[in-house]
Amino acid sequence: MGAELLAGLTAVLDWEVLGFLTAGVTLGAIFGALPGLTATMGVAVLTPLTFWVSAEQGLAMLLGIYCGAIPAGGIPAILINVPGTPASIATSWDGYALARQGRAGLALGINALLSAVGQLTSILFLALLAFPIAGFALKFGPAEYFGLALFGISLMAGISKGRVLKGLLAGTLGLALALVGLDPMTAYPRYTFGMSEFLDGISFVPVMIGLFGLAEVFVQISERHSIRELPVKALGRILPRRDEWKKMLPSMLSGAGLGTIVGAIPASGGDIGSVIAWEQARRISPDKEEFGKGSLRGLAASCAACNGAIGGAMTTMLTLGIPGDAVSAILIGALLIHGIQPGPLLFQNNRAFVFSIVFLLVFASLLIMLIGLVGARPLAGILRIPSPWLWAGIVLFGTVGAYALNNAVVDIWVMFAAGIAGFFFRKAQIPLGSLVLGLILGPMMEANLRRALIIGRGDWSGIPTRPIVLFFLIAAVLLPVLPWIRSKLFKRGE
Repeated sequence: MGAELLAGLTAVLDWEVLGFLTAGVTLGAIFGALPGLTATMGVAVLTPLTFWVSAEQGLAMLLGIYCGAIPAGGIPAILINVPGTPASIATSWDGYALARQGRAGLALGINALLSAVGQLTSILFLALLAFPIAGFALKFGPAEYFGLALFGISLMAGISKGRVLKGLLAGTLGLALALVGLDPMTAYPRYTFGMSEFLDGISFVPVMIGLFGLAEVFVQISERHSIRELPVKALGRILPRRDEWKKMLPSMLSGAGLGTIVGAIPASGGDIGSVIAWEQARRISPDKEEFGKGSLRGLAASCAACNGAIGGAMTTMLTLGIPGDAVSAILIGALLIHGIQPGPLLFQNNRAFVFSIVFLLVFASLLIMLIGLVGARPLAGILRIPSPWLWAGIVLFGTVGAYALNNAVVDIWVMFAAGIAGFFFRKAQIPLGSLVLGLILGPMMEANLRRALIIGRGDWSGIPTRPIVLFFLIAAVLLPVLPWIRSKLFKRGE
């Protein structure tokens, strides 16, 4: 074991491998910081470039892109309320509020530091607990995925920030939008109104850019006479104080743990993990009313969780050969090109290479943390750009990002439609997070429910009796009513 560990470290410390890793982290930061250019897109576009180099060099660049893009996605989420990647959605809820309060530097510093905490925690899980976590994920069938999605849907009430009815209505709209496209079982067109552009469904990224980016632009334009420019000195410090670390510690640890576990479940990812972690942090927090208004606890949970999903997804991919998310699916293809078959035999026959992957992930997480801390203050200078120029930049980059996703003009129109809808939702104080949650989890819930029914020959009774499904169903019922039960108990105690 010691010799293999040393061999893995020696392979990573080669200057060419480190050069590829640095290039990958830098490119990942660019892909993550530009709205619409996701980590998946970056890894997919640059994978062909790795075919002519060694496996260590190619994987160093691809893992660098993966580890660099997710934290970088929090930068535009904090500064301009436009999540750079889907995993950064929950980061924008508290990060942007902190920036509007004049604490953009602190929010960026927390994003950089806790992104590294989340990644390193999940890498530790990969190194020590790969087989138990992956073995648990292997038990997931269609019924279990349905239970997980239903549990995620039950969080709609929690992320509605006190406006439960409006949140449920928005979530229902998200579920309805998720039905557009081809039926997942029969491939029959649904709600496409005869337009072939919608056969693949409504893409999530253009909706996200419109709801959070364009809607913010429209809101600021409508309120431009009442908005005060943030003074330069209000950018503040970057590093959290000791008391702030103590405040964030429980949310940070729970977020990193939840993100890792959710990331290890195939077809999940940082976007689902970060929303679940944010909501769980809100439930156990003594200052629930601050969440969504600049809570350090909320930001800590979301940043740690969305990055913790990286190690979880890599765990499932390496030990079982099953992709934990879209990026790890592409990484499987890259490994196969180099003659490496992910799965249990990889841990028996090529342990040195597994240790190389672990060290690459560690170095990449530390490097992106350094880039985030050094670049926090210059990046926070975006807040000093005149508002009209900033609005134009958001629209320009949003349009490019929406089009680049599928090279389809219809995605641009979807983005603008979502922006207009988001503007009116913001004015009506309708929570946007619930709509996004419904749009993300709707396809997963529907497809897996129908697969489970097909396997059970239409028998519903077999679904809730499965232990994992039963756990998710009980949690989905209890979580929304726990605050009400707690409030009744407190009143009775008084």
